[in-house]
Amino acid sequence: MLDPRHAKPDCVLFTRKALIETAFLVGLRARLDDAPLDGDYAAILEQVADIASQPSYREMIARDEQALLLYAGTYAALRLCGREDTEFRRIIQQAVDGGYAASFERVPYRQLDLLHTLYLCGIEHDLPPMDTVLPFTLLRQNPNVLKLADPDIYAITHTLFYATDFGQRKPVWPRGYSPGRAVELLEALLVLCEARGNADLVGELLCCLYCLGITDSEAADRAWAFLETAQEDNGRVNGPEGIIHPGLDNGNADFRHWAEGYHTTIVTALAGLLARSPRRLTGPRPNLRATDVPLGAPLRQAVVWLCDHSMMQDPRVGLAGVTAAAIGAAAIQQRHLARPALEHYAVHLADADPDLWQEQGMEVAGEFALALRASGASCPSLERFLKTTAGVVGSLDRIPADLAYGVQRLISLGLLPPSTTAAIPRQSTPHEQRAYLLQAAVCLREASDTYHLGRLSGTIRTLAQTGWGQHRITQDAIAFLTAQQTTTGAFGYPASDDPTTRQQAQYSWTRSAVTALATASKQASLTAGRTAVQGNGPGSERQPQ
Repeated sequence: MLDPRHAKPDCVLFTRKALIETAFLVGLRARLDDAPLDGDYAAILEQVADIASQPSYREMIARDEQALLLYAGTYAALRLCGREDTEFRRIIQQAVDGGYAASFERVPYRQLDLLHTLYLCGIEHDLPPMDTVLPFTLLRQNPNVLKLADPDIYAITHTLFYATDFGQRKPVWPRGYSPGRAVELLEALLVLCEARGNADLVGELLCCLYCLGITDSEAADRAWAFLETAQEDNGRVNGPEGIIHPGLDNGNADFRHWAEGYHTTIVTALAGLLARSPRRLTGPRPNLRATDVPLGAPLRQAVVWLCDHSMMQDPRVGLAGVTAAAIGAAAIQQRHLARPALEHYAVHLADADPDLWQEQGMEVAGEFALALRASGASCPSLERFLKTTAGVVGSLDRIPADLAYGVQRLISLGLLPPSTTAAIPRQSTPHEQRAYLLQAAVCLREASDTYHLGRLSGTIRTLAQTGWGQHRITQDAIAFLTAQQTTTGAFGYPASDDPTTRQQAQYSWTRSAVTALATASKQASLTAGRTAVQGNGPGSERQPQ
């Protein structure tokens, strides 16, 4: 499977890639572990050495200069195992000196790959050093995790492989960049990749945590648990769907089975080597200064826009918007922004039929009532509806879980005694909350890809309510959402020329966004308050998880 000489023409490149990756695992095994190579490692080394000794392999360096790294990496692996080959080395050095193989334009992480490979090969060159390339990588830009495609994540993992020399080197981080950001990013991506069932990326991200010297990571523990469930009895770990081109196997089921699993199995083995290596650099887990997305200005603009546009809506549509505006105004402690709209609706709906309130549901009716009380106003028809509802709830022996939110609102309004909470089903366990984070990560990714801002907002709100508000995934979702706010204060770009369509879409999106951001802002304030009470102060640092 690893010998390009025996591969079919359309599989030669794939086989060469598999050869170098397998060879490199053996080289890293020799480098990371004090014990001599034996068993499978020794057998693979002999096979690699045999293939690399053939002119049909090594002389391709001179004929296919753009693929220099495919061959130089094999030499580097042999060299790490103490198998020096002066002729192989001479051909590599000649190609590097030739003015093209090491000089053509590469994206930053591929340039790091080149520099790292030449370092392991002991090849002389006059290229800019690795630390001058690192500032231009995707990793340094601290990207939004929700927008990263698989190739982007591979660019990040490989950047860390090369910059850290697989845990043997402490990088010179670019000015202003904290290694805590890298750890936070990796752990957030682990959640996303586990949720999508991508064992290959989970393995690479796990390796990166070890390369950064991290030894105490709940995310790493969960990654191992995930990989254990993905591993087959013979040790093979299957890669994600679509990892190889559909026609590459030419109908050969054995080849496909090997091709789909070899890389993920290698990555998992490498993670194990790094985890137990006595030669890997380790250090204290880097702290990370909390930097929640600022929400005051976006909320204020959106509240004003919602209030203005709610006044023009039919009450059945506008009531939810006014309520959302009131929630947003309260979150930033500027209740006066929503007061005129609240009072307008209170007067307009004073004699409304109970069906209107029933149609709105307790989430809107209850929050609207709380906002009215905070503003010193009231709505008779709403008060009657809430008292009737409280009477019905009070007669129940057990309260369904989907009514819990409304019951809490009735308790807050003083219409039900606090003891009513005893009839509400238990809260979710930590395991269930973790499962929701995985589900939410996928939901946020899909919602951002499809521009479903309502779904995105709803998920942000639930994450904030369940204690995940400061998680990197939630914060990046909030950052994505706030980046969709227009100069008017409305949220969303409908990409439509029809005024009615634009108005309806933005009204719905803004209502959802304000409710989500208000919840996130409130939870962030509560967290900051608890932190201050514990003596850490407003400039506290958090541990990325």
